[in-house]
Amino acid sequence: MSVTPQSCRVSILVKALPQRSATHGETVCCAGVTADGLFKRLFPVRFRHLSDDSSFGRWDWVEFKYRRPTSDKRAESCHVWENSIRKDGQMPEKDRAPFLNRLVSTSVKEAADAGMSLALIRPRNTQFYIKKKKLEDIEQERRTFAEAANQESFFDKKLKALEPSPYEFRFKFEDAAGPHDYANGDWEAHAMFYQQRRRAESEKAALDWMSAKFNDEYPKRGMLFCVGNMAKRPQTWQLLGVLRVDDTGQPALF
Repeated sequence: MSVTPQSCRVSILVKALPQRSATHGETVCCAGVTADGLFKRLFPVRFRHLSDDSSFGRWDWVEFKYRRPTSDKRAESCHVWENSIRKDGQMPEKDRAPFLNRLVSTSVKEAADAGMSLALIRPRNTQFYIKKKKLEDIEQERRTFAEAANQESFFDKKLKALEPSPYEFRFKFEDAAGPHDYANGDWEAHAMFYQQRRRAESEKAALDWMSAKFNDEYPKRGMLFCVGNMAKRPQTWQLLGVLRVDDTGQPALF
């Protein structure tokens, strides 16, 4: 059965940690928002296979074609045609706060009750902390990353397997419905750790730098959490990304 593709344009908010897909190999679930304020989930995106013209970062405007997924009933989900992805500028920093603060939900519960599967919240009383992973969990992640990188077609470029972070980066926080404790699934947070470790040549210095960012700078200047639920367990919500966005006092629309 032929499917007519739909077109979409979003500003990217989140790139989650890569996962292994039995069908597509190493994939990354991404989330963004349209100019009309609609949240979209982009999958499957084989991010490290994208060309320079297609590879994107946070705040980039991205055009793509998609169809509705067959096995994911969440309204925001889009099955993306990888070869249709194109960058189309970037959301200016001055526009981010006034645009996104209009879309903020007061709590994860409010977003869930509204039938949403992606949302932005402005957390309160945040505490960023680090949890050391068990060695067996790190080894399992390493095997999974290796399997995903090796699962390629004849025409795909060879990928180097990603190295799992030895730490789980977590946030305790409150929203209007109460307290939460979420792991941060944002690929950017794990990339920050490795970049800072290389620069500082010290794991402790890298972790201290991250603590200063997430416990001091971001809360003082303004921080949004992008959260989303799971397709198979919609009652389970996760922290997908941490965005440094000023609080303009704009009331939520929900």
